Amino acid sequence: MPLAAAPFSAAEIASEGIKPDEYALIVERLGRHPNRAELGMFGVMWSEHCCYKNSRPLLQNFPTTGDRILVGPGENAGVVDLGDGLHLAFKIESHNHPSAVEPFQGAATGVGGILRDIFTMGARPLAILNALRFGNLEDPRTRRIFEGVVAGISHYGNCVGVPTVGGEVYFDGAYRGNPLVNAMALGLMETATIVKAGAAGVGNPVLYVGSTTGRDGMGGASFASAELSDASLDDRPAVQVGDPFLEKSLIEACLEAFQTGAVVAAQDMGAAGLTCSTAEMAAKGGVGIDLDLDLIPAREPGMVPYEYLLSESQERMLFVAVKGREQELIDIFHRWELQAVVAGVVIEEPIVRIRHQGSIAAEIPASALADNTPLYHRELPPEPPAYAQAAWQWTVEQLPPCSPQGLADQDWGQVLLTLLDSPTIASKAWIYRQYDHQVQNNTVLLPGGADAAVVRLRIQGAIAVPQSWKGVAATTDCNGRYVYLHPYEGAKMAVAEAARNLSCVGAEPLAVTDNLNFGSPEKPTGYWQLAEACRGLAEACGEFHTPVTGGNVSLYNETLDSEGIPQAIYPTPVVGMVGLIEDLNRICGQGWHQVGDLIYLLGLPLGDTSPAVTLGGSEYLAVVQGQVAGMPPMVDFDLERRVQGACRHGIRQGWLRSAHDCAEGGVAVALAEACISGNLGATIAGVDLAGSTARDRWDHLLFGEGGARIVVSVDPEHQQIWETYIQADLGPYCQALGHVVDAGEGLTIAAPHGPVLTADLARLVEQWSGAIERRLGSPASPAT
Repeated sequence: MPLAAAPFSAAEIASEGIKPDEYALIVERLGRHPNRAELGMFGVMWSEHCCYKNSRPLLQNFPTTGDRILVGPGENAGVVDLGDGLHLAFKIESHNHPSAVEPFQGAATGVGGILRDIFTMGARPLAILNALRFGNLEDPRTRRIFEGVVAGISHYGNCVGVPTVGGEVYFDGAYRGNPLVNAMALGLMETATIVKAGAAGVGNPVLYVGSTTGRDGMGGASFASAELSDASLDDRPAVQVGDPFLEKSLIEACLEAFQTGAVVAAQDMGAAGLTCSTAEMAAKGGVGIDLDLDLIPAREPGMVPYEYLLSESQERMLFVAVKGREQELIDIFHRWELQAVVAGVVIEEPIVRIRHQGSIAAEIPASALADNTPLYHRELPPEPPAYAQAAWQWTVEQLPPCSPQGLADQDWGQVLLTLLDSPTIASKAWIYRQYDHQVQNNTVLLPGGADAAVVRLRIQGAIAVPQSWKGVAATTDCNGRYVYLHPYEGAKMAVAEAARNLSCVGAEPLAVTDNLNFGSPEKPTGYWQLAEACRGLAEACGEFHTPVTGGNVSLYNETLDSEGIPQAIYPTPVVGMVGLIEDLNRICGQGWHQVGDLIYLLGLPLGDTSPAVTLGGSEYLAVVQGQVAGMPPMVDFDLERRVQGACRHGIRQGWLRSAHDCAEGGVAVALAEACISGNLGATIAGVDLAGSTARDRWDHLLFGEGGARIVVSVDPEHQQIWETYIQADLGPYCQALGHVVDAGEGLTIAAPHGPVLTADLARLVEQWSGAIERRLGSPASPAT
């Protein structure tokens, strides 16, 4: 038993992120006051980042089981069955606050951490995606964070040898002080059985493997669960420092060790380091762990228990080994020039006992750290916040008048160029060209050319898939502006669009991992946003039969404004979704392929004014009209399933040559992107607003968003069979738009009375490809 400790002051308790009522619970669980090390352990384990004390009641409503789900929430990563003995592990996590403080290392170690979640399960990392949010690039601080984050992702992923194959990037002033850096990773299982984290076998040795422990990343979990202030932005010790070359060795050593069958359980030391790994392994196994800090390899002298236990030094793991086989594992790690020592033992009593210099430094029931944590059941406010109610009153009638020719100061071609210059819509080549997206030689569709990443299921010869053309597709998606305006509808749309992105490359959506990025749940508005978004996610995942296998909750994403008032980010529940491709010969990207191909719009036709298509929350409204207002698009689940199913079927039959969903910027931007990606033009004829309730709103027709819409192109040879199929399957929800033309003819959208929008392709490419570079003051990348 540790020496009796005196009560801590209110300031000392608050410094660990613990509330007074929570401190009383700690004393109750221990039957005494904690010592300094124990207080720190509770501080990190009872943070939102680790115990989900505000969000767990909401997460319990997510669907988590399904025919293909092998591992759901609660382990290091989810695992799904792809058939033919192939099992895919995948997960998404955030590194938001560290990236705000130290963009390069914050982003780099975010990549390292998500990779460890994958190979800890016994899976070899296959690919990385990311979901990033930044402020406006006109802001010097945003440019510094943006460039640092991209460099950090590039550095770690490239050096460790895992391709960064896709993702999404949004820019909005709401993220100025608090960027979002969410990293997602996929891996294929290499072990016969999935490696889990629950410790087992009283008397089995506990091995510490990987890198040494230092003082970097102290209290990172607590730091990730607090609002950012000027003081915390200077908190460099809370940011870890990664070594991707060491992580590469750790991947190989761990996968080799797992193949021996001598590893009972494994846990990455991520958030909360040794504290988290010992507590969670013990609690999941219903046993205890006795660990001696004197045996932990340290990189700095004079470290005290508090520092050992709260350090988040990177590239470290904790194993439970079969007794008598520990040397076999140690030899493997030494061969890879990594640390490996027996530092503890599994004990019957369900406690975490920490020893240091011959004394007990900490002794806490494992469940008190990992399971029996505070849980807050908060109530929704009686009505939606005033900002939302005001936004919902907006209608298109409040916009200035427009005509078939355009706005008063711009024609529609100029409006299109303005939207293509928006960094959220513009080319992300400046970003992804810094990533090695082809290492391992499994990337089938390159970044920028398709709505989702596609990777073949073969890795460096480690996994042979003879006579199989299976592949996996992955995407991340969320429009934070939609969720801000209506959390429930916006979250549903995030799931719907992720599924649509997968369908556009021919993949069947399988499962979801999510990253819930929100402000403070202790404020009525923050909790309303979180609760309503979770309700939307749960409903949509059920509708698409895509269970949630895990993810991450990142709350308290707020920064203080000039008057010291916390300002929250847009609520941003990022959806990471994976899908199965049965035949990699039957996929497609977003760009046109050949002159003469026929262009169709699947889903709601142009001119439709149902709530599923709107200018509310649109990029047009924000960028061109300078307003954030209105109801975002509403999801029609039945139409989504029908449209996505028709698209997948057309791709698998070989009828479709391209497919691209209509997202930010609506149909006009989708058509322009297909032109740019394929380096071909398009002629769209017969567009009319006749019969529309928004008869004079040509901006609604061109730039309205939502509506389960996919623009596809069809080989004329397949026109008859395609139209026969689509008439029977979708009926009025397939509109013939026009055909693909030579690049020199550009993009033309015409009504019966004449052209409505005309655009030169070279001008579109120039505007779209250089938007980010122009704001950074760096040379433009060639268009892709």
